[in-house]
Amino acid sequence: MGVTGKLEVEVDIKCHGDVFHELFGKKPHHVSKIVPDKIHGCEVHEGEFGKPGSIILWNYTVDGKKCVAKEVVEAIDEEKKSVRFKVIEGDLLKEFKSITFSIHVVPKGQTTAVMWAAEFEKIADDGPYPTKIMDFYSSTKTDRSILTGFRRVNNLEDQSNNGVIKKF
Repeated sequence: MGVTGKLEVEVDIKCHGDVFHELFGKKPHHVSKIVPDKIHGCEVHEGEFGKPGSIILWNYTVDGKKCVAKEVVEAIDEEKKSVRFKVIEGDLLKEFKSITFSIHVVPKGQTTAVMWAAEFEKIADDGPYPTKIMDFYSSTKTDRSILTGFRRVNNLEDQSNNGVIKKF
C-alpha cells in the first residue's frame, strides 16, 4: 500500500458561490471556454453534465504538458455547494493509485472561499504529492473572470436556445 493523504487548498474568489458551484457542478464544459489556455476540453463520456455517476473527460495543460483525465462524478450536493469526482483514467494515475477531488464553496461575506481537496494514494512511497495539480486548480483564474466568462457563455447559450438571457 502506498502513502495516502489529503491535500487541501483554499482560494478566495470575488464571485458568487452559486455561480462557481453551478459552473463546476452542472456546466463544467464551460470551463474550457473561460480558461482555454489551461483547459482545452471537457466532454461527457457517459451520462450527462450535472448528474452523479456521469463520466467526464478533461483535456488540460499542466506545466506545459498536455494531459487527460477521465473522472466519474461521485456526488453533487446543492445544499452544501460541493462536487466530488474520482479520476478513473488518465495521466494522474501514472503517479497515483487513486485520486479523488472535491470542490466546496463557502460564502465569506464579500467574498467566497473555494476549497479544493485531493484525497490520494501514491503508487510509490517516494512519489510526488499532488501539488502540481492543486496549484493548477487554485490558479485557474478563480476571480471575477469566472463570473464574467460564465455569464458570457450562458448568455450565448440562452439566446440561442430560447431568447431569454439568464440573470445571476
